[in-house]
Amino acid sequence: MSETPRTPEPEPSWHGLDPNDRDPLRDDDPFPSLAWFREHAPVNETPAELWRLFRYADVARVLREIPCGVRRTDGSEPGNAMGGAGETAGQFMLQTDPPTHTRLRRLVSKAFTPRATEHWRPRARELANRMIDAALDAGEADVIADLALPLPSQLICEMLGVPVEDRDRFTEWTRVGVKILRGSFLSDEERAVILESIEPLAGYFEALIEERRAERRDDLLSVMIAAEEEGDRLSPEELLVQSIGLLVAGFETTIGLIGMGARTLIEHPAELARLRAEPGLVGSAVEECLRYEGPIGMTTRVLHADAEFAGRVIPKDTTVWLSLWGANRDPAKFPDSDRFDIARTPNDHLAFGGGTHLCLGTHLARMEAQEALGALATRTSLLELASDAREWSDSLFRVPARVPIRLRAV
Repeated sequence: MSETPRTPEPEPSWHGLDPNDRDPLRDDDPFPSLAWFREHAPVNETPAELWRLFRYADVARVLREIPCGVRRTDGSEPGNAMGGAGETAGQFMLQTDPPTHTRLRRLVSKAFTPRATEHWRPRARELANRMIDAALDAGEADVIADLALPLPSQLICEMLGVPVEDRDRFTEWTRVGVKILRGSFLSDEERAVILESIEPLAGYFEALIEERRAERRDDLLSVMIAAEEEGDRLSPEELLVQSIGLLVAGFETTIGLIGMGARTLIEHPAELARLRAEPGLVGSAVEECLRYEGPIGMTTRVLHADAEFAGRVIPKDTTVWLSLWGANRDPAKFPDSDRFDIARTPNDHLAFGGGTHLCLGTHLARMEAQEALGALATRTSLLELASDAREWSDSLFRVPARVPIRLRAV
């Protein structure tokens, strides 16, 4: 008896979306290509021995249901994952799985709860209004340089206990250093430049930690030093890496959220007018900014069990790229998904990932964006782009280089 012929599996292919190839048009608007993948190649095996998923249901299932992590089941780092950043970076909580991840996250999680975050809201509001005062006086501003970068970077400095006057130094170090997360997709030249930026950043924090050992303060760095000195909770190496990692994670992506959020509101004047008329919608508006064009386009997980998607089985210990942008514009989940609607309900987007590795700073980023975008909308009667061109920084995330605006007070 002859066997029923099986449909051959598709050959691994990038389908024109190779992370090593930059396309300026796609950088400006990646969403048409992601829509193509959702329809034609939603479960995509690539030549780099990793898979990509583009539909909301599949991405959410990996993040929330399927056993997975950021390392293989034997604890090793996947060499082709964006997280394959080497032994030192691998000590940061985002690069570990339970039980190490649980232990490291527990040490700092109290500083990022909703209640702890609300403690910082008056300070964020004060900073946002001060920055917008200066912009209104001038009649023009760059949203990135004058609001989106200084607000979250100053706040995370104050939370950690890092001198704010050093912000310009570590802003450049972190902008370059965070690219280590591209792992094996880095060239030797790029890796050398990144390591050159990481070295002074590590030296800076080593000196700051020694200074804080001698004089404790009411800040997160002092809390982590105390945990390290209690023993068996945080090693000196882990202390250094958590300090650097929290600083980087504490503002780099929020720059993109505030910068792109401001631009998106301006490009949708009816929604901007709605926010001015209904300031209570600011929380919902920030959620829609996260869904519509959040700062992180994809995240990775390593499957800890075989899993089937659309009839194709992805084996255990395979790295999977999860397209957050593709998922968040999936019309099967979000009706009229390409429409920007600040009152969208429900809005169960995946901009912060999910599961064990749900972003630690979700509440902080939301609060900072609410204060920045809320003040920018409600304190202006005129708010317009001074240039239609999209200029991108070379950040690993979706962070504009500039968003020049003209504005006038109410």
